[in-house]
Amino acid sequence: MSAHVPQDNGLGPKPAPSPGPAVGLGLQAIPLLPTTDRPAPERADAARNRRKILDAAARIVAEQGPEAVTMNAVAHASGIGVGTVYRRFGDVSQLLWALLDDRERQFQEAYMAGPPPLGPGVPADERLHAFLDALVDRVIEQREILLAAQSAAPSARYTSGAYLAMHAHLAMLLARLRPEANGPLLAHLLLAPFSPSLMHHLSAERELSATEIKAGLNALLNLRG
Repeated sequence: MSAHVPQDNGLGPKPAPSPGPAVGLGLQAIPLLPTTDRPAPERADAARNRRKILDAAARIVAEQGPEAVTMNAVAHASGIGVGTVYRRFGDVSQLLWALLDDRERQFQEAYMAGPPPLGPGVPADERLHAFLDALVDRVIEQREILLAAQSAAPSARYTSGAYLAMHAHLAMLLARLRPEANGPLLAHLLLAPFSPSLMHHLSAERELSATEIKAGLNALLNLRG
């Protein structure tokens, strides 16, 4: 899904450049961050195979980390022939890129057009709370790959398609909640705690659960009083 990013008063991020340099992950590399462009249409059987391969790769990343992703491991975990995995994705770096892109697209579709409270149909404050909670889950789930991307090019986060879409969404909600405030600036500040390095520190090094992080964020923002 291509994200529509409205213009702001100069504090919103600039348009995203083409993908940056690769990020090292063991012997492999991935581009920096996912885009949000809609993939080309594909046959039903090809779409099913793609879904199985991406789901298998996601399980491996969640259980063992991105360095454990190999084409053979993904083929075994998905039940798809290794030749098909290679034909679909080429190599591990392209597979990891596709995995990030897939997760970002799912998240974007959920907060733009999914069911409430994350999607439309409830007051802006409820959507804001749901968005921040969902973002905690997403960043923790993908923290190792996102952390590698941030380490290679720290400022690339702010010009990625994913960040542009999230910033625009938050700025829109904030404009409804606080029309007198600088919505684009507040959107940047609300996204700041979701830096992959901070989320990695809190969840992996400090061993805080997603529930604890959400509670702390809610207390900081006084969303629930």
